[in-house]
Formats: sequence, structure tokens, C-alpha cells
Amino acid sequence: MADPGKKMSLTGLTTLVAVNMMGSGIIMLPASMAQIGGVSLLSWLVTAVGSMAIAYCFAQCGILCIRSGGMSAYSEEAHGSSCFFMCSFLYFLSLAIGNVAIAISAVGYLTPFFPWLGTGSIPLCAGVIALIWLTTAANFGGPRITGRIGSLTVWGVLIPVAGLSFIGWFWFKPSLFAAAWNPHHFPLTESITRSIPLTLWAFLGMESAAQNSDAVENPKRTVPLACMLGTLGAAVVYILSTTVIQGIVPNADLASSSAPFAYVYAQMFNPFIGKIIMALAVIACLGSLLGWQFTLAQTAKYTADGRMFPAFFSRVSGLEAPVIGLIVNGILQTLMAFSTMSPDATAQFNKLVSLAAVTNIIPYVTSLSGLLIIMYKAHAEASVYRRNAAVLIIAMLYCFYALYASGEDAVFGAMIVMAVGYLLYGFIAYRFDDRDSTRAA
Repeated sequence: MADPGKKMSLTGLTTLVAVNMMGSGIIMLPASMAQIGGVSLLSWLVTAVGSMAIAYCFAQCGILCIRSGGMSAYSEEAHGSSCFFMCSFLYFLSLAIGNVAIAISAVGYLTPFFPWLGTGSIPLCAGVIALIWLTTAANFGGPRITGRIGSLTVWGVLIPVAGLSFIGWFWFKPSLFAAAWNPHHFPLTESITRSIPLTLWAFLGMESAAQNSDAVENPKRTVPLACMLGTLGAAVVYILSTTVIQGIVPNADLASSSAPFAYVYAQMFNPFIGKIIMALAVIACLGSLLGWQFTLAQTAKYTADGRMFPAFFSRVSGLEAPVIGLIVNGILQTLMAFSTMSPDATAQFNKLVSLAAVTNIIPYVTSLSGLLIIMYKAHAEASVYRRNAAVLIIAMLYCFYALYASGEDAVFGAMIVMAVGYLLYGFIAYRFDDRDSTRAA
């Protein structure tokens, strides 16, 4: 049994959830949303409601399900062993893809400090790979060290983003915000649909608490609280910061900025302050990448514990760190970085984000649908069952809408990945067949 002293606390896990969500996503988001206009802010309301519903359902799964394994275990409750594998497989790939995307965004913020990184595809790729291995090695210290580092790097988000949410209103100009509301005159529903993949990307990570349940103290209490607190905190910061920034910076300037928070602080104060904010953004990206590397390794570990991934993913060091799994994950992400190599960081980032989002939504659907059978097995009271089922429907409707909004290419790519996953499961399915194979048909 793991030493409780080496496990992550409620503060550490809540921080991990918040850092996973508020790393590169929010720092890049204002520029992406400005390309649609202020009307895209309405998608925050849709995504915030959907994400809180998803987080609530994950919290209920954590309370009522005594098993470890996070989303994969919840999926198996409803859909059997093959769905445990598919959920883990898709989520694992989604995290690996997302990690490369986060590393790309971090290199983009580093480029003003190290111009060589922006001189071509090879320097960009080298920077991405260096950050992947830096954050991989930083996880060798185990979950408690990861939580402590995350508690420090989260300030790279909190200082510029949360700070802007409060002090930015002194520079806010209603006329500038009104001019940026819908510069391209998109219909309202189209604007929201176009924005959903962006806001969804920012909220990916709300499931981190459930995924890391094996590595925390008192998971029955810690996981639900961390899931809800981390998601609620991120939602408040997201909505406030992306609203106020569009009333400070002209829409065209914001849409073309590669570092929007650094740009707005430079406008509010001076270019030197903008440079400081850019450095903090790099720290935030590194903290986010560190947390996702940890979650990626934990996902591989508990899947290997269930004999569905190679056994070496289960091996841990004396500090409870799955070092071999971390190294293998680093190699996989290095190969992904090579396969998507491009001289344009934004183009490379965009290649990865949509596929990562869709391969994340599918495990949401399979795992959250398990809440119904989990409540049945836990003999939940009728009032609890009805309340949870109502919230579950809201969560599912959001997931379906997010799949639609992600576009045909991303969904098509995810379907191919799923088809490959079913083939892989076919090779190991015999391990989970407890029927008498000699019995006559």
C-alpha cells in the first residue's frame, strides 16, 4: 500500500485540477475568441453550465463508486471491460496529444525571449521536445512533489489572469467592448457553436481529480471536492478575464496577438510589465504540462493494473512515481511532436486541439453514463437518483453539442482512433472472458 504521506492533499489535487484547466488554454483563449467577437462570450455560459454538470456527475461517481480507476472504472460499470479499455485508450491518447499542444503554446511564449525558437520547424520542434522531457523528469519525484510544484506554477495563471479579472475593469471601455461584440455579423447560434470547441478546450481537466484518485489522500472526500472547487474557480476566472480584456484592447489587435494577456498588460502599464506577464505565462504552461504529464502516467498505470496496458506502466519508484511509464510517455509525445512538425506554432497547435477535445468527450460520455448503474448498485435514495439523473442529462446534452461543434474532421479522426482501439482490445479480450470456453454452444 502506498505511504499516505507521499500522496496528494485536497489543496494539491484542487490545484492540479485548476492548473490543468487554466494552463495554456486560458492564456491563448482571448485571441482565439476575438476572431469571432465578444458574442463568443455567450459560449462561456453554455460551457460553464455543461462543465459544472459534468464535474458534479464526476463528483457523484467518486462518492458512490468505491473502485479506483476514475473514468475507465465508471465506464466499465455500465459497459463492460471493453469500455474500460476504450475509455483509457482514448483518454490516454487525448492527454498525449494535448500535452504536445500545450508544449507548442509554451514555446510560442518563449520565442520573444529566445528568437531562435521561431526561426523554423526544427527549432520549434526541438523546443517542444525539450519541454516535454523537462516536465516528464519533474514528475519523477512522485505525486506529492508534483502537487507542490503545481501549487507554485499556478501563480503564473492567477497573477495575470485573475488579476486582470479585478483590476482590468479600471481600463474597461464599454464602447470598445460594444464595437467588438460581433464584428463579422455571425448569427448568434453560429457564434456560440464556433466558440464551443475553444471554451471546451479550456475546461478539459475537470476530470483530473477522478483520474488521479489512486494518488490522493482520502479520495472519497478529496476527489468530489477538488472536482467541483477546481471547475467552479476556473469558470469564474475564465468569464471575468475574457470579458474585461475585450473592453481594453481593440478587437483586431487582440485577434492577431500571440500573447494576449501580455499585450493587454503592456497596454495598461508598459512593455516591461508585458514581458513579465509573458514570463508568467510560460510558467503557467509548464505547470499545466507538468500536471498533465502526471495525469497521463496515472491513466496508463491504473489501466496496466487492470492488465489492459503493458505491465511496465504499473511499476512505481519508492516515491510512488511510475518512472518507466513516464519515460515511455515522453517517447510517445516526442514522436507526436515530430509527426506534426511545422514552422507555424499556431498551425501545429490547431492540428492537435480539436482531435484532443473529441477524444476527451467520448470518455466523458461512456464514464458519466455509468453513474446510473453506480447509483443502482449503491442503493441511492430515490431523490438522489432523480437529482443526479437530471444533472446527468444536462451533462450529456452538452457533450453531444460539443461533439457536433467540434466539426466533421475531428469527429472523423476520433472514429478512426476508436476503430484501432477496438482492434487492439480484440487481442487482449481473452483475459477478461470468465466463461467456460469448452462449454458446448
